[in-house]
Amino acid sequence: MGPATLGVRMSTTSLAHADGPRTVIKPTHGWAALKLPEVWSYRELLLFLVWRDLTIRYRQTALGVLWVILQPLALATVITLFFGLVVKAPSNGVPYPLFVFSALMPWTLFQQSLTASSTSLISGAALVSKIYFPRLVMPLAAAGSYLLDFCVGIVFLAAMMVFYGYAPSAAVLLIPFFVVLALATALGAGIFLAALNVRYRDVQTGVPLLIQLWFFASPIAYPTSLIPEDLQTLYALNPMATVIEGFRWALIGGEPPGVGATAISVGFAAVLLSAALAYFRRTERTFADVI
Repeated sequence: MGPATLGVRMSTTSLAHADGPRTVIKPTHGWAALKLPEVWSYRELLLFLVWRDLTIRYRQTALGVLWVILQPLALATVITLFFGLVVKAPSNGVPYPLFVFSALMPWTLFQQSLTASSTSLISGAALVSKIYFPRLVMPLAAAGSYLLDFCVGIVFLAAMMVFYGYAPSAAVLLIPFFVVLALATALGAGIFLAALNVRYRDVQTGVPLLIQLWFFASPIAYPTSLIPEDLQTLYALNPMATVIEGFRWALIGGEPPGVGATAISVGFAAVLLSAALAYFRRTERTFADVI
């Protein structure tokens, strides 16, 4: 589990001593290196926290993992009734329920990962304030615990595709790429908000509003073809637009996301994640004191 301490993230130095090797634990200062290999050395703790989150989530629930399907299914039903039947939003020739549900799968993974990672340090305050481990493990585990939910939802989506007579093409092999892009975007926002939430607790109040705005800014109930041409570049700054359109294309066909739009989305997600990691690393030495 690593060396125990009541302090914050530390750097360690091994020194020779008369009684054998000793490890000196010192607080890091400034914009220190991310030390991502250290996170890998705590992978057992990461897996344990993922398992803990899964166990707690479905403990003493009557429906258990069925909630994984029921939540996006209920939302897809509401969207279909309003946007599909009332507004009559286009769906590029795809049955509207399938059009919406195929978008809600990556969106739900993104939403849940962002929400959980942004509150992970506060919810794990007792652990953070008592022992030493890379604090980055907390948001990573919180987001990673929803990958199993995503896999369960994909099985139901496959059943919907069979029902409507759709078969995926070879593009389905690109699904992992879009999943990684969704998780990178969620972690970029979630890690930054998790660090900010330690000091400003009203961040967790603002996260649901952020997600609501992000929902309507993503092509869940409508195709990206409705976005004016002169706004397409700006729209591509939302990586979830590329994720959702790419996910639909890989599973049910249609137009793939443009190469330029994909490059913009990937670039923005990379910048967001890098900046979030740098900020998290810069501030984590104060987490145990402030939390």
